Amino acid sequence: MSYEYPEPFARFYDVIYHHQRDHVDLDYFLNQIRRQKGRILEVGAGTGRLFMAALNQGADIYGLDISQSMIRVLNEKLKPEQRNRVSLQNLIDFRYDFKFDLVVAPFRVIMHLLDKNDQLRAIKNVYRHLERNGRFIFDVFIPDLNQLVQGMDHVTDFQGEYEPGKKLKRIVTTRPDLIQQTIHITFRMEWDEDGRERSEEWDLPLRYFFRYELEHLVERSDFKNYKIFGDYQEKELDASSRDFIVVCEK
Repeated sequence: MSYEYPEPFARFYDVIYHHQRDHVDLDYFLNQIRRQKGRILEVGAGTGRLFMAALNQGADIYGLDISQSMIRVLNEKLKPEQRNRVSLQNLIDFRYDFKFDLVVAPFRVIMHLLDKNDQLRAIKNVYRHLERNGRFIFDVFIPDLNQLVQGMDHVTDFQGEYEPGKKLKRIVTTRPDLIQQTIHITFRMEWDEDGRERSEEWDLPLRYFFRYELEHLVERSDFKNYKIFGDYQEKELDASSRDFIVVCEK
């Protein structure tokens, strides 16, 4: 499995998601990290949206990602002596010589695993890397069935500047595959650079989940204790819920 972000997508990632994402999910995961006194692992550290905030607050945090271009951006934010905390690894088969008290996989990381066997291998791998009573927390969105079926057709979800006077636009198209239970997303990036317009496209599949499917998946793993919440305040699931927050304890 490889989802290498094209260089422009990694380059502009922070600009777009600083605009798009509120701090609800970030605050939630940072609060979980503050509660944890031991070693922490972030799976899918990306360009460091969560990782840098946790590290700057004194967390003993490590990070992994499968995208070299994303790690390159993150390494530019780190001091040279801190770069050993970040590695190019896969959730399915990552390896460390030590264990963690908390592993987090925020911002839909699990949805990049399309195959059910890979999903199970990943969760079991996390379990093996947790200390006793350690926790694994991940999130996925709850599918909006109307939007899922209708999809999106060349919708501009970001339009602004990445530097003063330099325009940036992202256009999104989605196509559902109801049998494979995936959403195929095409991102098109358009930006100004060196006095001319540039563009690049990237296709990305995501696997969506339903509640009982998630329950069966976790119950097939080695985790015996878990809870699925309906939002980042850890409220119970109900008709208004938009996210699954899965908290597993070893």
